[in-house]
Parts: sequence; structure tokens; C-alpha cells
Amino acid sequence: MTTTYAFPLPFGAELQADGTTRFRIWAPDVSTLQLAIERDDPVPMQPVNSGHFELAVPCIAGTRYAFVLPDGQRVPDPASRAQDGGPHDMSVVIDPRAFAWQTHGWRGRPWQEAVIYELHVGALGGYNGVRARLPYLAQLGVSAIELMPIGTFEGRHNWGYDGVLPFAPESAYGSVDELKALIDAAHAEDIMVFVDVVYNHFGPSGNYLASYASPYFDRKTHTPWGAAIDFDQPCVRQYFVQNALYWLFEFRADGLRLDAVHAIGNDAFVQDLATCIRDEVAAREPGRHVHLIFENEHNAAGLLANTSAAQWNDDFHNALHVLLTGERQGYYADFADKPVAHLARALSEGFAYQGERVERLGKPRGEPSSFLSPASFVAFLQNHDQVGNRPFGDRLITHANPAALRAAVALLLLCPQIPMLFMGEEWGSETPFLFFTDYRGALADAVRKGRREEFAQLGGVVGVSDGPSATLPDPNDPDTFAASRVAPGEQTTLAAEDWLSWYRSLIELRRTRIVPRLSGATSAGAEVLSPAALCARWRLNDGSLLVIVINVGERGIATDTQALHPTGVTLCQTPPQAADALAEGALRAHACVVWLEEPL
Repeated sequence: MTTTYAFPLPFGAELQADGTTRFRIWAPDVSTLQLAIERDDPVPMQPVNSGHFELAVPCIAGTRYAFVLPDGQRVPDPASRAQDGGPHDMSVVIDPRAFAWQTHGWRGRPWQEAVIYELHVGALGGYNGVRARLPYLAQLGVSAIELMPIGTFEGRHNWGYDGVLPFAPESAYGSVDELKALIDAAHAEDIMVFVDVVYNHFGPSGNYLASYASPYFDRKTHTPWGAAIDFDQPCVRQYFVQNALYWLFEFRADGLRLDAVHAIGNDAFVQDLATCIRDEVAAREPGRHVHLIFENEHNAAGLLANTSAAQWNDDFHNALHVLLTGERQGYYADFADKPVAHLARALSEGFAYQGERVERLGKPRGEPSSFLSPASFVAFLQNHDQVGNRPFGDRLITHANPAALRAAVALLLLCPQIPMLFMGEEWGSETPFLFFTDYRGALADAVRKGRREEFAQLGGVVGVSDGPSATLPDPNDPDTFAASRVAPGEQTTLAAEDWLSWYRSLIELRRTRIVPRLSGATSAGAEVLSPAALCARWRLNDGSLLVIVINVGERGIATDTQALHPTGVTLCQTPPQAADALAEGALRAHACVVWLEEPL
């Protein structure tokens, strides 16, 4: 049995039952607007309410079109479902009902089952390349893939955060139907798909909105990427709300990861967005699981509570990274004083910073978060930012002791926070993930210069030797992107198989022994045992107690056998016999012991 899905948009190109296509756009800065179909002469559009223009003409799917401004400039549809190339090319009429979905009964998976795998579609060979990897990912045990942004951007490759047409999947990765086939195939493998969306800025090339719809932007407020988006404008809010619903209903995505929520600068909009999504899902597909994930440097616990969203837990990563590598530059300085104490608080309460002053920022950061569920936080050892924003895109495995990293992986995958992996880490990949773009001319020069100046100003940043500006990879060099493509052949080595076996066994343990008890889990506290060791406990929903003891330090420590005595079922131990040693009062170096104490 097959079925089709479409989400009617109040703007853009919408096929009609009478064989016409209705074109609609908000262009409040102009008094006239024309529609250009293929190579035909442009025809006037009709002005309608509040700065909108509309026209219905005989037109079929696959037709190319553009809007023509009074000065003759042609611009793409800001709600284009597809582009005939990039953001400077013509838009394409799409029939969303043309794709026959196979997984018509899919309703998603509960959030507590999530083990997320973040990936870059281009680095894995486009939509079809990711689709081909799905059986491997299912065997690994991940239950969700998170796609870095796929909205249309300038050039052939990009991280995706420079997108300018958020409704149009990037054509360099494949067709619209190939993206749908990827999502359909993921669901057939029981894997959720989350789409990373950027609602805090538009990219620097291909964004024509300022030419005809300047109210999109708040010129008084600036972000690192230019003028902020003005979410006080009803049409602007509608544009992004509809985009979120479009991914969820027309592409059957199981959730969205909102990039840099702190840069949106409008928590009321974020809350309204979450409410609208919840209400639409309840009305259209009751019982379907749809999830929201935030990135938010403000550690806004109240926003998570009001939206039922989860958040990337940078504090977990930063504290553990300092412990594993000793790095103290940049934002790692915020965790350098007592990293194990920060990690203990992140495990037991969610955020390490809950309103304390951050000297580097010169202001407080965060809100109290202990009332939130552990599953409100997405924990990770690596992600695209933490790898790709290093000067040479070097991965954690190249800096951390492998035995200590093995223990940290056990903590990540068996603690009640939702774990996330970054593509390739599960087999110990050393392939860098560099910052890459595909710009030309002045913009390419500006990106190249900005990247070099950023790291030159950091001085002693890890990974940059003297004179970094001469050696940093050029983001626009095709070889920079090529060097970041994950090579499946890496997985054939004995070391890779060893890492894969470790990840698979831990994910399976999580699935069978922890996930069924995870809903409603609460922290039972965490204590520091040494500058590199801690013990954390959680009360699970059946009354059992999950205990994790970890020491990522180079030396073992003596422990109190009365307070730390593994009882019940030992789920995991590294190195071998670490549980026996702990029972005798010795927590070995680079050790992690996890056990489950059954209810009394």
C-alpha cells in the first residue's frame, strides 16, 4: 500500500485542481510585480491584501518560474519547493503528491528511544548516498539521523547554515523525490529523521528578500551574519512556522533541530512555533511522535519547559572535552577550573551553568535546570561545530587517550540523557571535518580572510601553530570539502571494528536495559571522586538505580567500598575486571563501570 502527502502552503506555487498553478508572494516594498514562466514574457501579478501579489495560470509540475521586480531583476520564489540549480536560478513547480510513500503507517518513535546520528548529507554522497548507509546505521543501532541543513545555498557544497531558500532542498545533493525516498527508507528501517533548520539568519549570497520585502529584517539588531530577522512581523512569523510544518508533514520528518535559538532573539516566537506544531500534529495525525531540539547558548531551561523541547547539552561536552584533552582555550576556559565538577552537575542537573557569571562573557549564563528530565538534554562527545570549528577539523580521537575515550563513550551511551554521535566517530574515524563553502570572488575572499583572522586572534588555540593564516585550509578550495568526505573504507581496519563493536554493544545495552526504564527517570545525584573521576546515579521508572562510575584520569584512585560497591547487574565495564577492582576499593585509570541496582 502506498500513499501521498502534501502540505498546502499559503504562498509559493500551489497546483490547483483545475489544472492551474496559483503563485503567491509577499512583496510589500514594491507596487508592481510580474511572473515569468519558462522563457515566456513576464505577466503582471494581481496585488492582494497586505503587500501580497497573486496569479493563477495554466501550469504543470516541472515548470520553471521566477518573479520579476519593477527594475527587471528576476528573483526566485522565497517559498520555492525546488530550484533549477542554485538560489540565483529559476524556481520549479513541484507536485508534492507525485511521490508514493511506502511507510504510510509510520508514526515515529518515542523520544526516550532516540540515539541520534548527526551527518552532513553532502559528505556522505547526497540523498542517495545517505540512503545507502541506512542498513549500516540500523545495524549500528541508532534510532534517528539528524541532517545538517539542506535548504538551498550558494555553490555545490556548504555546511548548510548559509541557506537562503529554506523550502527548497539543496539540488546538489539530489532531487526532491530522492530526499523523500531517503526519509521513506529510513522509516522502513525504524529510523527517525530530524532536519536541522536555520531560523536565525539568511545566508550571504542568494537572499533577495531585501529587494522587495525589507520588513523581514530588523535593521536595528545585528547578528554575526547580518541584520536579524524581525519575528514581530506576522508575515515573517507565518513564513517560518509554515516551513517547520512543511518539513514535518510534506517530507514526513520526525523532528526539527533549531539552530542557534539564542540568535533568533524572540522566545515568544519559539514558543508559538512549538505550540503550533503540537496543535497541528494533534489535529492531523494524533498519536504521531514529533520532536524539537534546540541549540541555545543561553541555557534557557524555562524555554525548554514551555516547549517540551530538548537541547544540545554543550556543558556536558565542554566539561568532558577538557577532562579528555586538557584544552583550555576559548569557551573551554569556562570549564577549566573544575571540569569534573561541571560534568557532575551537567549529569545530575542538566546544565553546568545555571545563572553563574562567566568571566569570558562578562555576564551570567543559564537558568536553573534541575527540574527538567534528563531526557531534556542531548549529550555528545563530538558534533559538526565541535569538530568543524577547529582550525583543521581534527576529531577527538586524535587528542584523547583511546582508553579514556572508550570510558567516555560508555558514559555517553548509558547515561539517561539522549546521546548523539557525529558521523564516523563510531569507528574511530580520523577524517577531518573542515569548514567548507563554495563561493567566488569578493565573498570567497571575505570568508577566507575572516576564517584566518578568527584563528590568528586566538593565539595559542589548539591545532594552530605559529603563523596559522598561511596554513589554514581555504574553505572554498574543493579539496577542503573532498578532505571532509567520510570514507567507508576506513571501517575495514581492526581498530575500526573494535570501536564499532564497542558502540554497537553499548547502544544495544541502552536499548534493552535502560530505554524501557527511562521515561520518568530522575537524578539521584552525582559526586566528585577525584579531579578526573565521578559517580552519578539516576532513579529509573521501575524504582531501579542506574549507577555510573567513571575515571578518565591517568591514575587510579582509592574508593570507599561501602559507598561504591557494584551490586545488582553490571551492565558495562572498561577496562576488563574494572568492576572487580572497584568492589575492592580501586577505581582504575580510564575506567567506567555501570551497574543497575534492582528495586528493593
